[in-house]
Order: sequence, then C-alpha cells, then structure tokens
Amino acid sequence: MTLSWDELEKVQPLAAKVLKNSILRNRVAHAYLFEGEHGLGKKEVSVLFAKSLFCLNLKDGINPCEQCSNCKRINHQSHPDVHVLEPDGLSIKKDQIKNLQQEFSKSGVESKQKLYTLVHADKMTTNAANSLLKFLEEPNSETTAILITEQVQQILPTILSRCQIVSFQPFSLNHLEKKLIEEGISPSTAPLLANLTNDLNEAIQLDRDEWFAQARKIVLKLYEVLGKGSLFAMVELQEDWYNHFKEKNQIDRGLDLLLFIYKDLLTLQLGRDKQLIYPDQRRQFEVDMLQNSPTKIAEKMSAILEAKRKLQGNMNPHLLMEQLVLNLQGGSTFV
Repeated sequence: MTLSWDELEKVQPLAAKVLKNSILRNRVAHAYLFEGEHGLGKKEVSVLFAKSLFCLNLKDGINPCEQCSNCKRINHQSHPDVHVLEPDGLSIKKDQIKNLQQEFSKSGVESKQKLYTLVHADKMTTNAANSLLKFLEEPNSETTAILITEQVQQILPTILSRCQIVSFQPFSLNHLEKKLIEEGISPSTAPLLANLTNDLNEAIQLDRDEWFAQARKIVLKLYEVLGKGSLFAMVELQEDWYNHFKEKNQIDRGLDLLLFIYKDLLTLQLGRDKQLIYPDQRRQFEVDMLQNSPTKIAEKMSAILEAKRKLQGNMNPHLLMEQLVLNLQGGSTFV
C-alpha cells in the first residue's frame, strides 16, 4: 500500500505540514534530514515526496496520481533521476558518495530535476560525510537530497547546518493498535505489540513469532505463581524461564512483558480500564489489584526496571531473576 499525504497528516502532522508547504509554495529545500526512531515510515515519506516532485499528473498541486510512468518507476526504484543510497555492509563509504557526486554533476536524464535519498545517513564514514559536504555546500538548484537517520546526534554538525530538519514523532498507541487490528492481529494482542514497538512491520513479525507467543505464556505463568509464593516462582524459573529466555535481549523482552502486567494493575487502580496492555487478562487483574496498593505496584515496577538496568550491566541472569522474584515477593532487595 502506497502512502498518501492524507495518511501522513494523520500520523505525522508536523512533518506533513513542512513538506507539503515546501512543495505547494515552490520552496523545496536543497537538502532535508528526516530524523526519528525506527519504524516511523521515513523512507516511505521520501518516496511520497519524490512522487510529488516528479508526478506528471499531480492532483491539487500535491497528490501524486500513482498512475503515470514517473510515479510507477519511483515506486519500483527504477526512475533514472531518483536515486536511493543505502549502506554497503555496515557503512556508507566514500566511493559511494563519490559515485553519487558524479550523478550530481550530470543533467537529469528526463528533466533538470534530480533527487537522492541517503538511508541511514548516520552510517556514513567520516570520509564519506566530508565528501557529501561538497554537494551540500554548493547545491544545484535543481537537485534535492533527503538524508534519513535514527541517530541524528551521529550526523556531522556541518551537515546538519545545511539541511532542513524534519522530525518524525512516535505513533500514538491508539493509531498503532488500530493499524495492527486492520492487519488481522487479535484485539487482545495488539495493545501488547503496540507497547513493545513503534514499528508496524516489527509488530506484525512478533505476532507471527512462535517464540514470542510462548514468551507471553511463560511470563503470565510466572506472574501467576508469584501469587502462590517465592518457592513456586523459583520452580517456574527453572522449568520454563531459563530454558526460553537465554539471550540478553530475550531476557530484556521478558522483563518488559512482566513490567506491563504490573502497569495494567496500576492502570486498573487509576480507573483507566480502556488502556490495558493485556485486555484478555482483565478479570484476573481486577481481582489482583484489590490485593495491591498503588504504592506496592509501583515498587514492583521499580524492581523490574532495576532488574533491566542490572541486566545491561552484565549481572548473572539467573541470579538477577532469583533476586527479582524475591523482591517481587517482598523478601529481598537488589544490592
């Protein structure tokens, strides 16, 4: 499905306003920098922007027709005057930028206009970034560059100063949940996925991942046995948790899933029952919240967050989980 300006205005109103105004007022900058976290559609927006510049049959001066040869070729990355450059391996190298500069110096194949998109611009080597500065310092009025990054702090200040920065904001949870349900994901699972990632495609992949489905069951079971006593929880760690959550990133994800349970308990305490992350567990959580004060729930959430911090500090994962279980039981604290 191709992105439209109407759709962009709903999810990224500020970015849409900046880009639309630059086209409608014929004030397209020679270089833009799209910055924001992974999964916000920055590359898709660069394609939409390119089509609005090259479309042969624009509607209302801004909307690409999606039917002309230019729109179709841009969608298939085959337009001779629209180029996309991505890292070669782990980085964008100087030779890639030099080849791009050679394209900069040529007239457009079909018109004077040219557009280039650099994906993961923060991964340019120092030499590549310095080579790019030549274009940015001496811009061709008919050439537009779009740099895309998730790490704006990694971009050279000299490059930043020559770009119009367009910031992309994280999607709202409601928007992402709605999109996930439209993709066929269960309404009972969509809130959890939306809280785990702002990337629609990643959320869909998680929903199809058997490891993730099993992880959710194990976390809910651990929470259940925590109510029976620390001994039951220790047994659960040995029988299920350690066998499933082996890598650091897997343990971290498991801790997130556990944290969200206590977040739901607090949400119910505050009367915000429409914001549950585990809506299918509502009946049990309503019973459990009566046995916990908001202060107790907050303390348990703090314990899980502390465990996440300790995990990144390379604490032994078995010891970490055992201490966390005791802490959630009120029997020990982290040292």
